[in-house]
Amino acid sequence: MPGVDVPADPRASWALPPPGTMDPVVDLEPLVTRVLAPNPSSMTLDGTNTYVVGAPGSGQAVLVDPGPDDPAHLAAVERVLAGRDARCVAVLVTHHHGDHAEAALPWGERFGAQVAAASAVVAGPRGRVLEAGDRLGLAGTTIGVVPTPGHTGDHLAFRVESGAVLVGDHVLGRGTSVVTHPEGDVVAYLESLRRVLDLGPSALYCGHGPELTENPAAVLEYYLAHRAYREHQLLAGLANGPRTVAELVAAIYAEVPRALWPAATQSTRATLAKLHAEGRVEWWGTDEDDPDRVRLA
Repeated sequence: MPGVDVPADPRASWALPPPGTMDPVVDLEPLVTRVLAPNPSSMTLDGTNTYVVGAPGSGQAVLVDPGPDDPAHLAAVERVLAGRDARCVAVLVTHHHGDHAEAALPWGERFGAQVAAASAVVAGPRGRVLEAGDRLGLAGTTIGVVPTPGHTGDHLAFRVESGAVLVGDHVLGRGTSVVTHPEGDVVAYLESLRRVLDLGPSALYCGHGPELTENPAAVLEYYLAHRAYREHQLLAGLANGPRTVAELVAAIYAEVPRALWPAATQSTRATLAKLHAEGRVEWWGTDEDDPDRVRLA
């Protein structure tokens, strides 16, 4: 099988803050302030980024991804709202995962603000279910709703008037996003990456990790190349015969900390599901034998 070069991550040469050093509150632009939630982990990086969005002087603001229902985080968000002399008029959620959505309904009730998401469960009984192409006139500005399924089926991104896109877990400030199986869908994820790339974003404001402002298109292109490289690695790993998912993960992610292997296993399963749908690999064995064994078709 022909070799494929490892794609170069353009962020490697950028002056991004090292892990664990992100400022807790940053005004990214006149429309957007980022508030970092205190929930760092190997999966959430420095923590969940909550965004306060609104035109200066409008007296209103929108919260995007309130994150964990944490008193300290709520207090930090309320300080930002007070500094803007703004009240929260809506809570938008990129997807249903708890590190983004847990505080949506309780904070929506606290602020008397409607919750909006792609999922009716997340939006709640008095919330709004968002559709692709919706344009939300809120807080003195307009926010575009961009469908970005892949990481989850209900994933959305939000484009603000500056051209920046709040991408949730679709793109991370460091590393790459996990597409789990069966919740995630690699085919949909790749389509969503191209959709955001076609928007020509001026910046990517990520759900975790630092904001990406230097060359957002290069990061999106790297994400696409990274997924193609993972496919190549899987096919190369199967060239000499059947392998289990665990064997593939151990070979491909040998230099990645083992604490991240469960997430890597999920992404591997999602990619194998794509290759299987394309007729390039097939599952082999029986339930009694080894149901996780896969081989080239």
